[in-house]
Amino acid sequence: MDWPTTEAEAIAVQDQLRSQVDPTDAPGVVRHVAGLDVAYDGDRLAAAVVVLDRATLDEVDRAVVVGETTFPYIPGLFAFREIPGLLAAIDQLRTTPDLLVCDGQGLAHPRRFGLACHLGVLTGIPSIGVAKNAFVGTHAELGRERGATAALVDDDEVVGAALRTQDGVKPVYVSIGHRVSLATAVAHVLHLAPRYRLPETTRLADRACRDGL
Repeated sequence: MDWPTTEAEAIAVQDQLRSQVDPTDAPGVVRHVAGLDVAYDGDRLAAAVVVLDRATLDEVDRAVVVGETTFPYIPGLFAFREIPGLLAAIDQLRTTPDLLVCDGQGLAHPRRFGLACHLGVLTGIPSIGVAKNAFVGTHAELGRERGATAALVDDDEVVGAALRTQDGVKPVYVSIGHRVSLATAVAHVLHLAPRYRLPETTRLADRACRDGL
C-alpha cells in the first residue's frame, strides 16, 4: 500500500482498515511487551521501540530509527507521521514483542482508528494505546486509589477507560488497539505502571527516542 501524502488519502486509509480491528484477546502468553514513542526536532524524528520482559519489567531489546517525517501534523492523523519510523524500528528488533504499548490512542479516536489500531493491524501484533490525555469522550469521576477506572464514552460508545495508575495521580487513558480486549488492556497497563503514572514501556521509549535525536 502506498503511504498517503494528503489528508484525504490518510482518512481513506483509516476508513478502509478500521473494520480489521479485532477487539478480542489473542491466544497465547504475553512474555515480551514493547513501548513505542517518537520524538521530534522540526521535521527530524527519532522512533524508538523498547522491549521489556513483562514479568520482571527488565529491558531485553531496543531499536531507535532516526529519519524525517513526510506527513504534516493534522489532528486525528498523527499515526501517518509516526508509523513509518516505528515500523522500521520494529524491524530492527531481535526480540519479537507479544504486545505493543503505544504512546497514543487506539479506538479512542474520532474515526475509531488511532495509532495503536493502525500499528496493530499493519503488524498483526496485539496492541493497546495509553495516552496522557483524552482525545475524544468523557468519563465519570474516578476513585483516588490505584486501579480505579471509569469508562471513556464517546457518542454513547465505550471507546476506552480512564485508569488511575497511582493513588491520587491524574489518570491515563487506555484504549484497544488490536487483538486485545479493553479489560485486558487495562490490566496490562496497571501491571506495567508499578511506581509511576506512566507505564515503564512508555517511560523507557520516551527516553530512548529523546536520546536518539
